[in-house]
Amino acid sequence: MSDETPKLYVHKPKKAQLKKHLQQQQQSRASPSPSPAPVSSSSSMTNQSTTTTSSSSPPTPPKESFARRYRFLWPLLLAVNFSVGAYLFMRTKKEGMEENVTAVTSTSTSAASTTAVTDSVTSHPVIVEPAKVREPIPVDQQRELFKWILEEKRKLKPKNAEEKKKIDEEKAILKQFIRAKPIPPF
Repeated sequence: MSDETPKLYVHKPKKAQLKKHLQQQQQSRASPSPSPAPVSSSSSMTNQSTTTTSSSSPPTPPKESFARRYRFLWPLLLAVNFSVGAYLFMRTKKEGMEENVTAVTSTSTSAASTTAVTDSVTSHPVIVEPAKVREPIPVDQQRELFKWILEEKRKLKPKNAEEKKKIDEEKAILKQFIRAKPIPPF
């Protein structure tokens, strides 16, 4: 059993035999008359094996595996896979942040004094300060501000009838504020 060669390699053609076979095919395509197979003088067993393989059936070249055939696609595939994974990871991370921001803002409006709200992402305490009361804006500056807002509303181009109606209502309110002698407090 030890002197037998493995069956897997018994019929495997040598590189030299493959080259000879390819040359024979090229010659047979070039000239319609069949040419005899060249015989090497190295050994009698080799001579017999070359004549039998060339006369019975041409040896098929070994087939490469799928991974080796398309080896130039692997880096591209890995890059695309990494990019998609990074995009999905960042997208889910941003969605989590938006949920936390809305949770923090909703609790900060209900809190009257400084409170510590724990953030679920970083688990660090966030200090929320109460809204600062600012001095009222003078009436002249308010009117200028309303005029500027009205000019900006006039520049807007509505996309549909509902949006146009909404803009017109806002402009009417701004005009009332501008024309009013005492500006109502907010």
